[in-house]
Amino acid sequence: MWHKYNADILKIQYIWRKNLDNTLKKGVNLLHNIMKKITIAIDGFSSCGKSTMAKDLAKEIGYIYIDSGAMYRAVTLYSIENGIFHGDTIDTDELKRRIGDIHISFRINPETGRPNTYLNGVNVENKIRTMEVSSKVSPISALGFVREAMVAQQQEMGKAKGIVMDGRDIGTTVFPDAELKIFVTASAEIRAQRRYDELKAKGQETGFEEILENVKQRDHIDQTREVSPLKKADDALLLDNSHLTIAEQKEWLMAEYQKAIKA
Repeated sequence: MWHKYNADILKIQYIWRKNLDNTLKKGVNLLHNIMKKITIAIDGFSSCGKSTMAKDLAKEIGYIYIDSGAMYRAVTLYSIENGIFHGDTIDTDELKRRIGDIHISFRINPETGRPNTYLNGVNVENKIRTMEVSSKVSPISALGFVREAMVAQQQEMGKAKGIVMDGRDIGTTVFPDAELKIFVTASAEIRAQRRYDELKAKGQETGFEEILENVKQRDHIDQTREVSPLKKADDALLLDNSHLTIAEQKEWLMAEYQKAIKA
């Protein structure tokens, strides 16, 4: 009787310890996932919805979102407003002299919960989204000294990890060691339609054909420029969102994020 009682006690202790070990392991894994911060790089073609995707992901997981494309748009806006463009020609010597005076930052808009772009302390979020800026941003971003200045600012922003950044060369140049890299694509026609709908919603009437031509032109410039051309990193995941809903994209992104933080 006594031996049976001892055996039962030992069995209970064994089960209790096993359950405790499993609980502790789960707790450690959960804590690891909470504490582990990674860098998420999202690259791809223009008007693929990268920014919306990156903003939503950052908000969902509590990361900082950095819109690298907005930084190049801000430099373009600065160039337009300061007479650095002469028609379609860039006064590269003048821009090179002034590049050190261009400071870009992001601040959360309390109404939307998303970051706005600031150029030298001024909110330019709406100004940088016009067709005029869109038509001139690719040649600006192709300039080596501009990319060098912007990459330096981006790398400084991302030192502490816990960021989501989207652009053209984030996974290949800015953060080649990012733990999660995604390359987004969609057909030119679908991207042009998205851009057309976006501008129309803002009251900016522009013809579809003009937007489609702009999309194709930007693709060509982005892929053929000498410095940091647009290309998929070897270790990046490919996401064709031509026919995906926002909800489907989000589900896919969250699944890949969970895999990355558990790696």
